[in-house]
Amino acid sequence: MCTSIHLVAKDLTHVLARTMDWHVLGAGPVFVPRDFAWQSPFDHHHYRNPYAMIGSGTVHGQRIDVSDGVNEHGLCVQKLTCTNGARLQRHRRADKIQLAPFELGFWLLANCRSVAEIATRLPELKLMADDESDTAYGYPELHFAVSDATGAIAVIEPTEQPLRLRPNPLGVVTNSPDFDAQRQRLARYVDFTPAYLAGRVPLNTPRVTTGNLSGKAIPPGSSAPGARFIRAAYYKERADQPADERAAIVTAWRLLDGVTVPKSLAHQPTYSVYRAAVVPESRRYYYQAYHQAGVVSLQLNAALLATHQPQVFPVADVWQPRRLNQ
Repeated sequence: MCTSIHLVAKDLTHVLARTMDWHVLGAGPVFVPRDFAWQSPFDHHHYRNPYAMIGSGTVHGQRIDVSDGVNEHGLCVQKLTCTNGARLQRHRRADKIQLAPFELGFWLLANCRSVAEIATRLPELKLMADDESDTAYGYPELHFAVSDATGAIAVIEPTEQPLRLRPNPLGVVTNSPDFDAQRQRLARYVDFTPAYLAGRVPLNTPRVTTGNLSGKAIPPGSSAPGARFIRAAYYKERADQPADERAAIVTAWRLLDGVTVPKSLAHQPTYSVYRAAVVPESRRYYYQAYHQAGVVSLQLNAALLATHQPQVFPVADVWQPRRLNQ
């Protein structure tokens, strides 16, 4: 499970925020430099990254798994689980870039400058099951949210081949594989604008609903993907448009409050192990683990770009509120 929310501030700052719902906390702040060399577990093909990135990740030997992040050109990518919808490829082809599904976000951040460039590169890519893989990893079902500083926001769902971008001006993604079905259910709770219904929403449009809630249903309260999708979209559309980056991060965190899954291991194995957000304009990344009282941030600045080794920034997942007195 996971929930993704995209916001546009009045000064045209963009924020791509998310919860990571998983069994355990396995990803924290990382930096990956330019020219980082790695091999895919699918076929041990060698890759070298043109672009640097920061985000939420885990180091596995010579490979880094990034769940969400922003690169030096302001491209933002998140990966989310997508249950019972993926159509992965099973057979090797020498004329395609073949990746394990969990590598796609990392590859996009390493090789693309924008959402528009992703659209041109997707035909080169195949997401692979492990039938002919060098390494067993099963059948990971994932989809991806991508955005950049132009205001472009889209999803990539491996429910069809070849992969393609689907514009998402609503700016919300959860875990159900049928994105169109989710949007159709949302019509019970909001009225969409004519531009949205016609598929002609201009970039940087902060809302795609009319604001008229008369006669509409009340959003459901469960943690199921469909309920979180409706709740996130409903309250995102009702929230004031933030003025700038700082206000947008605050708004994102408050919206994520409504879809954060508490630890409840007697009833479900996953919970919101962390929250994160990235900003393409400032190349800044924000992170908060489940038990943290505060938020940490990291910026992909000139000093970090000048370094040549990956870096992991440890964050203690503990409750440490700031004391006002002794």
